[in-house]
Amino acid sequence: MSAVCLQCGIAARASASFCRRCGLVYGAPPRAYMEPTCPVCYQLAGSDGRFESLSPGQGRVDLVRHRDEHEQHPVGDDEYLESLRQGDDVCIGRWRAPHDVVRRYLVLGVVDAGRGRSVRHDALLTAMAQLARWNAETSIIGDQQAWAEARAALARVMERYHVRTAFRPRPIGSVAGAR
Repeated sequence: MSAVCLQCGIAARASASFCRRCGLVYGAPPRAYMEPTCPVCYQLAGSDGRFESLSPGQGRVDLVRHRDEHEQHPVGDDEYLESLRQGDDVCIGRWRAPHDVVRRYLVLGVVDAGRGRSVRHDALLTAMAQLARWNAETSIIGDQQAWAEARAALARVMERYHVRTAFRPRPIGSVAGAR
């Protein structure tokens, strides 16, 4: 039996047989309507509540082990992203956007605020949508100067964020919240 709840990722206490948070027996697969998601790479767990290991030959692992593996297999330079942070926002050039939206975009390449949240519409988020659809060098008809500058600033941050790792955003459809 696993020592981790496969639905919420809570580690078992020594003598506990079921999760205090969600009520499942430790090691049991998550309920069908639940979608366990890694908070680091936003990957959805399989129907068994486990993730493919990031280390070769390790098979499928629970959420706690998967999160720990990100120490050896980072998705990007989160220390750099934190250096751009001011409160709950990230400042890129003269633009600001919510930290969680910017990080999700850098990791996934998808402009998505996540389930149940809306995205603020401003130049930086417009730049994210444009970069997701086209690339940084694309000339857009009817482009605004602020959008072009925001795309250029965001492209520089993207290059810097992924400099320490070979990680690239996952294809749309294999991530949490993607449609």
